[in-house]
Amino acid sequence: MSNGESRPVSTLRLAERMSRLGTESAFEVLARARALEAQGRSVIHLEIGEPDFDTPPHIVAAAVQALRAGHTHYTPATGIPELREAIAREVSRTRGVEVGPERVVVTPGGKPIMFFTILALAGEGDEVIYPDPGFPIYESVIRFAGARPVPLTLREENNFAFDPDELRSLVSERTRLVIVNSPHNPTGAVVGRDALAELARLAQDRDFLVLSDEIYSRILYEGEFASVASFPGMLDRTIILDGFSKTYAMTGWRLGYGVMPPALAEQVTRLAINCNSCVPGFVQLAGVAALTGPQDDVSRMVEEFRRRRDAIVDGLNRLPGVRCLRPAGAFYVFPNVSGLGKDSRTIARDLLDEAGVAVLAGDGFGRGGAGYLRFSYANSLENILEALERMGRLIETRYR
Repeated sequence: MSNGESRPVSTLRLAERMSRLGTESAFEVLARARALEAQGRSVIHLEIGEPDFDTPPHIVAAAVQALRAGHTHYTPATGIPELREAIAREVSRTRGVEVGPERVVVTPGGKPIMFFTILALAGEGDEVIYPDPGFPIYESVIRFAGARPVPLTLREENNFAFDPDELRSLVSERTRLVIVNSPHNPTGAVVGRDALAELARLAQDRDFLVLSDEIYSRILYEGEFASVASFPGMLDRTIILDGFSKTYAMTGWRLGYGVMPPALAEQVTRLAINCNSCVPGFVQLAGVAALTGPQDDVSRMVEEFRRRRDAIVDGLNRLPGVRCLRPAGAFYVFPNVSGLGKDSRTIARDLLDEAGVAVLAGDGFGRGGAGYLRFSYANSLENILEALERMGRLIETRYR
């Protein structure tokens, strides 16, 4: 090869850890759905977990004002003081515990809290218990960190809440972290106070921490939200994951946060510095406006989600071979479609390819999701009703 010529790469050699990293099927299904739409097909999108509402105007106005005021430079890696203080006040009020800003780390979305917490706490030989079915990134990051993922099966007969006795049987001397998500993706289940109390007792008896994913805490239809961090002795054993994406329809803003023991916050901040440096100041000031401003838009959104939830649950339960629990939170339903005689991946594919309805196969959320589908009802009531009609026609012609 002559001087000045570059040598072509014959084989891309990836690090072994990349083989342990998973993905989210929602984005894969979205890409397939968009390809069908590009061919002129009509597709109703019930696959993506994203509110179909605009960010409230006063939040947008706060970001615009911040941009014009020059908030376009680096910010502290933990977050600006105004936002960390606002988060601390909000968490103190809603969880009933005294939280200071030294416990708060602001991140670009909620996923970094998940990623950084697991990387900081779990390594080779450690175990992390996670919900199954559950958000697929839990297992993905556990494996990437080199730890062993231990699934805690959530069952329909238990309204998809975890069984404390089953959790107790999974905890070992190697358990470093237990992940709980309430309200839950993909089922919409809400964990009750009794189960959380048992989790709190177990965490203190067996000396592990809890990552409590509370990103849907404001999207609740029945009862009151409860956090494991609120139980005696648990504030220093809990990492609360929350953010602005779901509550304030701010998915594209990428603004989340974690509330955790100060010693862990220092380590998570080190990871943030190595990864993303900081979150833009104008985005954080929009977050301050979200927390301290009017909450009417949130209430209206939740009421509309309630209306859609009732319509989709009632419609699914009228379909032959389908049964569906009524979720207490989030904006997902998780119908059991095992009565249709096909596996959930086949049904999801047929719904998209033949009926133009994009949904997710339940086993994309873990083995416990086999035989289920996940529908996001973050779409208009009109589209939800049309999707139910299309599904009904598919069942009648294809599965009966």
